[in-house]
Amino acid sequence: MTRTVTLCVTVGCDGSRASRAAAEWAAREARMLGLPLHLLHVRGSDHPTRTAWPCDTAGALAARHPGLAIRAEQFAGQPADVPADLARDAALLVLGSRAPGRVGGFLAGSVAHAVLARTERPVVLVREGTGHHDDTESRTPVVLGLDLAHPDARLIGFAFSAAARRGTTLRIVHDGDHRPEGEPPSAGPRPRTLRRALAPGEILRPWREKLPEVPVAEEDLCGTPGAHLVDLSREASLVVIGRQVRDGFGARLGPVAHAVLHRATAPVAVVPHV
Repeated sequence: MTRTVTLCVTVGCDGSRASRAAAEWAAREARMLGLPLHLLHVRGSDHPTRTAWPCDTAGALAARHPGLAIRAEQFAGQPADVPADLARDAALLVLGSRAPGRVGGFLAGSVAHAVLARTERPVVLVREGTGHHDDTESRTPVVLGLDLAHPDARLIGFAFSAAARRGTTLRIVHDGDHRPEGEPPSAGPRPRTLRRALAPGEILRPWREKLPEVPVAEEDLCGTPGAHLVDLSREASLVVIGRQVRDGFGARLGPVAHAVLHRATAPVAVVPHV
């Protein structure tokens, strides 16, 4: 029998402040995407009887987001063990995180890292205290960290679509080094791949033509990539970065992704690509 797949936004919830922020963010995103919301609680052995979290959260979200289709489920197991079929049905997987400066950051308990390694869906990580909407969010940009030597259509398309849904600017940060192949580097170049980098205009043209309503602001990278994106996250509604998936070995998180995941203050979307 052919399996019917209904895409949804899936969020992990456990009753913590971080997961409540993630659930609120996921509910708003589901409404913008026109998708149902799936609340998932994977119940570990340390909390065998606490079964009300998903239903309580669903009720609170339904009151704040009338008309949003919400489904709540609970599974026994470990928090990092997101069932493969649920990941396959998720347009987005959303997880909560402790606030910056607290021990562990986004990768506390290795839960987020395990989820990143096991799914090929975009994963959004939301800081506690940042899930609720305010009037400034719709005016703050979406920030995309883009490697001109390895541009990926899925990553760029995700960022453009996120900016379009929010009616805001897409701020694209790149290294600016797109000299023609064979041209010697300028003095003091940053370490980078030997692969030729394309010009930003050449890379972005298809999305600018498809979504002309999205204002695009480009800027060359200044300083360390991870630190620069972390700085920009303070005035962003979402930071979008990529991760490489190769030969079934899961997440390939480089130093830039690690810096952003641990220190960014805005929600961070991690988009897989080859």
